[in-house]
Parts: sequence; structure tokens; C-alpha cells
Amino acid sequence: MTDAELLALHREMVAIPSPSGEEGPLADFVAGFLAARGVAAERFENSVFAVAGQGPIVCLNSHLDTVPASPAWTRPPHRPDVESGRVYGLGSNDAKGAAAAMTAAFVRLAARGEALGVCVVLALAAEEEVGSKGTERLLPELARRGLQPAAAVVGEPTGLDVATAQKGLVVLELVATGQACHAAHGRALAAANALRTLARDLVALDAVELGPAHPRLGPVTLEPTMARGGTARNVIPAEASCVLDVRVNPEPAPEEIVARLRSAVTGELRVASDRLRPYEIAEDHPLVRAALAARPGARTFASRGLSDLVFFTGIPGIKVGPGRSERSHTPDEYIHEDEVVEGARFYERLALGCGSFLGEGRAA
Repeated sequence: MTDAELLALHREMVAIPSPSGEEGPLADFVAGFLAARGVAAERFENSVFAVAGQGPIVCLNSHLDTVPASPAWTRPPHRPDVESGRVYGLGSNDAKGAAAAMTAAFVRLAARGEALGVCVVLALAAEEEVGSKGTERLLPELARRGLQPAAAVVGEPTGLDVATAQKGLVVLELVATGQACHAAHGRALAAANALRTLARDLVALDAVELGPAHPRLGPVTLEPTMARGGTARNVIPAEASCVLDVRVNPEPAPEEIVARLRSAVTGELRVASDRLRPYEIAEDHPLVRAALAARPGARTFASRGLSDLVFFTGIPGIKVGPGRSERSHTPDEYIHEDEVVEGARFYERLALGCGSFLGEGRAA
């Protein structure tokens, strides 16, 4: 598969709308693209996967879905425009650049036949942008078919630098209660105002010790992100609530952090989600060394953003891909053509490099 064919593939993928939950047409297109090159691919819900080679399994995982286009776009989001080597279009950077590069690398690897020396699973998932639901459901299906990965490479825009750790996410809801009454009589009746209680609790949370900073990921962070309360301008609110975004490290455990927060507030603290756990791999792990050998000069880093890497617990994994994270979810999103080309070459070199350490049984 030539570089020109890769760039054409990338543009075709960008041209097919694939908002979260509506990835079916793009999954069909990718499956057909692979079939036309002699590679059988299968749909699983709105995800698609394919297998090439034999031996220890390396999973190349990225996602097909995109966020919706914001009103701030000045270009048609699904018409890939190429200007001065930049490909503009929704998802061009996040993460159809990685998905196209992985697909091209997979086709090139599959062409090696028995000489490949490793089993490569291409797993392009749905619904990553809405809680990583696609990969969460796809991995058990792969395991059921005997395709449990021995190593994972998650394709996200990192500038082809190698993320060896990433934070997890705990979503909490803080709920305060009060006594509803006419606002004119609230003080005379000593009615508890749920908004005041919520405000006091939010201030109290700022003083909670959330554990020591991680040497690579930094401190645990807590941010109130959405608040609601009240039913009318002249009514004391009986309830007020706020969503808390907590970015967690491998230590302390999320359960311990929640316990510390609960002890500091008078309202009810509910756990809305704690399934997206943090991930880290040793920086001298053979998989990391193979990635650095495949791209000399790349750096390792710890990522504060989430990805499907969270679902590869117990499996050596890294997050790495073409493009830049700061372009993701922006109006007039773009990626450079040479980033996509180099991404495919990198994934191909990395998969071949994985064969040596996986074959020696050193992936655990």
C-alpha cells in the first residue's frame, strides 16, 4: 500500500460522517477497503476488526467516531480540504489520522504473510468519544475468539511521542438539600438554602488532601464542572447539585479519594462513574523500548487525557499516534499529510519490533 493510497484512504474516512453511535457506514467502508486488499475484516456492533499473522498478539487500537462539529467551523466539516500539506476535516486529527495510519500499516504487515512473525489485530472502535464504550465491549469479544492481546498500541494524536501513563477519571455528583419556601420569608423561617449548602461544600472540598503527586502524572485534580439548583427566582431551592470531575492517579485508589471527599461535606456525594481507571507502564518496558527504537528521538510522557488505554489493564500498552492533541475537537481541525504517512511507517516498524520481545515471553 503506497503513501498516496494511504492519504486517499484518510481523506475518504474523513469524508464519511461518524459521530459517536453512528459509525456504521465508516465501519462498513473500512471492512470493504480491507476486503478489496485480500484481508477479511469483521464488524462487531459499529466497530471493525481484522487479524493478520500468527504468534503473540499485538493490538493496534484506535477509534472511528468523532465529536459533533461545532458551529465555529468555517469549512464543511466532512469535506476534506488539503492546503499546503494540511488535511482539514472533522476527525482528521482525532483520530482518523491514527485510524488510517494503523489500517495502512496493517495492510502492509498482512502482505508479509507467514514471515510476519507476530499476530496483529487491527481494532477500530466505536463510541470512544462518549465514554470509550466501543473498545470496552470489543475487547471481551476478541478474548472470546482467542485474540487476547499480549501488547496494545492505542492510536491517539500525540505527535508520535509515547504516552506511558495516563490519568483515570472519577465523576461524582454532590447533592445538597434545603427547605423550599418563598424567598421573601426564607430568613424569617430559617429555611436551609440548598445553594448555600452546596457552595460551602464546594469550598470545603478545596481543602481536602487528595494524596501525593504522581512523579509523572502530577497531582490528583478535582474540578466542579456543572451546577444546577432552584426552580424559580423567588423560591428557596430545596435541592442543588454539582458535577465533579476528578482526575485520578494509580494511588490513592479512587475509593479512598471518595471517602476523603465524603468526610468533608454535609451533602450527599454520589459516584456517577469510576470505570475509567488510570494506567501506567514502566518506562523501560520492552514495548516502550520497541516504540522508541521505531521512532528514534521520540519522547515518553504522561498523559492527563483519557483514551481506550484504560481497558488494557494487565496488558502492556502505550498511547501514540500522528497529529497533535491540541488540535482535537477544535473548529477547522487538521492534520499534516506527512504526519499520517510517518504514523503508518511507525506503526509498521513498531509491530515488527514487538515480535522479538513478545516471542521471548517478556511482555508480562
